[in-house]
Amino acid sequence: MPLFVGLDASKHTTAICILNADGVLVAEGEVGTDPKEIIAFLRGRRERYRRIGIESMSFAPWIYDGLAKVGFPVICIEARHAHGVLKARLNKTDRNDARGIAELMRAGIYKAVHIKSAQSQHAKLLITTRKMLLSKSRDTENLIRQALLQYGLKLAAGGLRNTFHRRVDLVLRDANEPLRSVTEALLGARAVLVEKAKLIEGEIVAMARADPVCRRLMTAPGVAALTALIYKSAIDVPERFANSRDVGVHLGLTPRIHQSGPVERRSRISKCGDASARSTLFLAARIILVKVKKRSRLKEWGLEVRARRGFAKASIAVARKLAVALHRMWMTETDFCDAPVA
Repeated sequence: MPLFVGLDASKHTTAICILNADGVLVAEGEVGTDPKEIIAFLRGRRERYRRIGIESMSFAPWIYDGLAKVGFPVICIEARHAHGVLKARLNKTDRNDARGIAELMRAGIYKAVHIKSAQSQHAKLLITTRKMLLSKSRDTENLIRQALLQYGLKLAAGGLRNTFHRRVDLVLRDANEPLRSVTEALLGARAVLVEKAKLIEGEIVAMARADPVCRRLMTAPGVAALTALIYKSAIDVPERFANSRDVGVHLGLTPRIHQSGPVERRSRISKCGDASARSTLFLAARIILVKVKKRSRLKEWGLEVRARRGFAKASIAVARKLAVALHRMWMTETDFCDAPVA
């Protein structure tokens, strides 16, 4: 009789529950959170497993890859959907959660989550690291502005980030010694953050230019190396989308719908899926509408939407159409080709 397994993994331990097709408990236990220990526990039963479920989390790919390599039918399920089912239990314990996940596997009422490839995970790590370094550098700049303003010192106007250090040095001439020492320490920390962010950005650009898929995506207007790599890491496997239009839904670029009987309301976009991919496509759409001088059908269509609905909604519409076009380019292995408007 086939068996169904639920894994409730935490940082240190993993609770395991095994059920048969009738829902009868076969075995349960707790091992260390390591694929080798989980495999040893499951192989020790000498049983056939139909499905093994684990919730999506930060280290789920590590456990998933370890079990999949030895041939176990492991499935990563969406954590929010599993939580909606498991919260009906009165007592929340790791043992009960593992039992609930095993029951989800047995009943087949789960939502599978795609585990990205190692290359996409590495690209995502570089993108996230760059974003964090830039965010911390902006926080440091704001702290410097706040510290100077407390003493009545204001920075000269200037939008370029590479002139920030020079503008602060001009103001520090009139500052006292305690303020000068603190500000110089913050400037040193900011310089390190900016330098490391540039190094990471260089790795991102090199990775994108060496990848044939990214080079093809970069033929589209408004798509640079960073945008192409973010999009590629978010989609990972284009074949998992049967229709290219599903990409816009996956990235949260379609309106949220609430329909009940005769009532149907459409609100703002759902904002589900990869937030970095959605935001970078939105910025690419704004570049197409504002900065790209070459006329094309995509740009003209976006300008028509802008005249009817406004700039913000036109940017979202162009971003959604661009996401669909990039997926189609990827699937058909063709460069971007948009006939110019006469």
